[in-house]
Amino acid sequence: MLAVLAAAGQHQGHRDVTIRRSFPGVGRVVAATMLAEASQLLAARAYHRLRASGGAAPVTRQSGKQRGVPMRYAWNPRLRNALYYWAFIAARHDPATRQHYEGLRARGHSQGRALRGVADRLLAVLIVMLKTQTLYDPSRREAKFAA
Repeated sequence: MLAVLAAAGQHQGHRDVTIRRSFPGVGRVVAATMLAEASQLLAARAYHRLRASGGAAPVTRQSGKQRGVPMRYAWNPRLRNALYYWAFIAARHDPATRQHYEGLRARGHSQGRALRGVADRLLAVLIVMLKTQTLYDPSRREAKFAA
């Protein structure tokens, strides 16, 4: 019985890697880094903790009259680096991600801030795809942006 459960868990892990690798911009290094640095968060499908650990979630600092949204400085540097390169390559090769990146740049965001926004969006899509066990299909996003 234990061997069957272990095999089922192992199969689930391989399926998650296949889903991650189906994204544009996720190569061997990014997939391996995400697996090594955030395996528990990915297995738990913990989107908010994953984006905070990767540095994609901004921090809101607010007082009586002032409100600011600076960059998060408490992060896992290896995971943040993997998310940065994932967003960078995805923005170069995926038309829907490129459109999102260019929209953020048009609103006045810096390159780093725009890539963190792209990484945040990609993480949200990844978590949904891990929950539904579906592979990335660029035609679904292109149809959404065309409408």
